[in-house]
Amino acid sequence: MIGVIPFSFEEMRWEDMPAVMAIEHRSFTLPWSASTYRHELLENKNAYYFVLRYQAETSPRRFGWLTRRARREPVAHIVGYAGFWLITDEAHISTIAVDPHWRGRGLGEYLLASMIERAIALNAASITLEVREGNRVAQNLYRKYGFVVTGQRPRYYQDNHENALLMAVEGVNGDSYRQSFSRLTAALSARLAQMNAYSLRNTV
Repeated sequence: MIGVIPFSFEEMRWEDMPAVMAIEHRSFTLPWSASTYRHELLENKNAYYFVLRYQAETSPRRFGWLTRRARREPVAHIVGYAGFWLITDEAHISTIAVDPHWRGRGLGEYLLASMIERAIALNAASITLEVREGNRVAQNLYRKYGFVVTGQRPRYYQDNHENALLMAVEGVNGDSYRQSFSRLTAALSARLAQMNAYSLRNTV
């Protein structure tokens, strides 16, 4: 889907948990527990979870002329994650998060688009999710990818009793949606490819 960029969308592994939990606690007022993720990864056969890794290069230590011979080794940093449940032909996005230090770069959109692509590959026909009523930024992103509000869960969030909006997009396996999706991901690919390498290195 996305062109050559220093990020990779990969299946989440149990050994990713320390990094995932760190982002979880920085992102949510009601974070999931490690035991919840353990269940999702190891026991829930309908669950699909992924991490977004930034493939950085380490700067070689400076030892005079030896620096020129030093080999740069790739180091992968988890900067976000996401997951969905697939039941029959409906995918339900259960979580999506980007490390606060990496927000505003299009990575949340990258995670969303990658999950949509994966859900379509698994023969999903529709995709649903829940979002806080006051989270306009997330809602605008979801609308960009064809989601519409289909209902409401009153006082759904326990921290402040905020309502949850139910959003869904239908027909993701159809030609019309695939064409729209291709245009969106092409634009996203161009945006991510233009990221300034120096600014990325200073984010880690």
